[in-house]
Amino acid sequence: MSFDPRSIPVDPAASSALARHGLEYRLLDPDDHDAMHAWIEAEHRGFHHARPRDVERDHGLTVAAERRVHGVYDPQAAEPAVPVATVAGWPTGLSVPGGRSVDAWAVSAVTVAATHRRRGIARALMEGELANAHNAGAAVAMLTVTEATIYGRYGYAPAARAATVTVNRQRAHWVGPDAPGRVHFVEPADLRETAAAITRRAVARTPGEIDRWPGILDRALGLVDPQGDAARRVRTVRYDDEHGQAQGFVAYRITREPNEPGVVEFDFLVAATDDAERALWQFLVEQDFVTGVRGRLRSVDEPLPWLLEDPRAVTLTDVVDHLWVRILDPVEALGARRYGIAGTLDLEIADPLQHASGRFRLVVGERGRAEVERLDDTAAPARQALKLGVQELGAVYLGGVRPSVLARAARITAPAAGSLALADRMFAADRTPHLSIWF
Repeated sequence: MSFDPRSIPVDPAASSALARHGLEYRLLDPDDHDAMHAWIEAEHRGFHHARPRDVERDHGLTVAAERRVHGVYDPQAAEPAVPVATVAGWPTGLSVPGGRSVDAWAVSAVTVAATHRRRGIARALMEGELANAHNAGAAVAMLTVTEATIYGRYGYAPAARAATVTVNRQRAHWVGPDAPGRVHFVEPADLRETAAAITRRAVARTPGEIDRWPGILDRALGLVDPQGDAARRVRTVRYDDEHGQAQGFVAYRITREPNEPGVVEFDFLVAATDDAERALWQFLVEQDFVTGVRGRLRSVDEPLPWLLEDPRAVTLTDVVDHLWVRILDPVEALGARRYGIAGTLDLEIADPLQHASGRFRLVVGERGRAEVERLDDTAAPARQALKLGVQELGAVYLGGVRPSVLARAARITAPAAGSLALADRMFAADRTPHLSIWF
């Protein structure tokens, strides 16, 4: 999807719902810097962050310029120019099984001030974003969550998990193969252009990853405020393959007390090939004068334990349901991905908000390509019919949850014998879904 997301009309249902509570629902102009600064202040407050510095506000303006930004305002508040709720959305690609991408709508910056609870604000914002996504032609909407009890009511479901991976340096003895290429120290600013190209290739490898925007690379590499204390602690290395092609990088820091061993920490390891992934992990776990390595938002299916002599040197903690997906157009969404085996399934989907309701036939050929059609009410169901809600469809969409598991939880009904086994094999992905960033 290539268009200005601000060209979509303001959702009248959300506007009317908020007006009944004396609130105003506004689409912000990114060129109105006073209004945008107030919005950024409100977003920081909503996530319990410190008040933003000028450099952070400037970065926020740059990011918001590519997004559709809404605020909710209370004319009776002590500071009526500061929104009491925020949300942002934008069109982007979501990687799906088979190395493909589906048109998606990312939802972010969802906050409601503690002074304005129970006024229907969150519902208006979330349903408004679904309307924006539908009007943009997105097949799915998606978000990352801090509160897991809110978003299911709007049809979202956890579709990709993430974890913190910790390595005990004393127990970490590398037994994996040495990579054929080389790891180089590079300055963050010198890595910036190459990092974008590497990231595009890496994102396409893994279901659940989303297209990156320039601002997130600037933040990961410490380029938003390069003279700040946090940025000056960032070190970056790049992996080049045996042909000299850059295939991966990691931005890391070492936290330590004076004269004490430190801990290697990273939030951003990007690999476009398996060799690059192995080489960067080897570089991290073989650091001297450290007690361990800690990587956040890593896959729950990391290969690292199989590269060390003692797999118990690796522990996974903070395993979370990181990416939540909401199907809006089953025909487009199901047709975009590749499937594990050939077969035919009828899906009867219930959606209380009516975006994805209906009966659909999914026909997968020998090469994993799918054809999807909406069935009318007179069509006879196939023997492998499944009845499920839009949440359950979102959960299985990327291959991170087996349909049979949801059937055991009474979330999917499968009248025909063998249909669950077929669905498990069809929806299986060749790579565990994973999202390695917040958005």
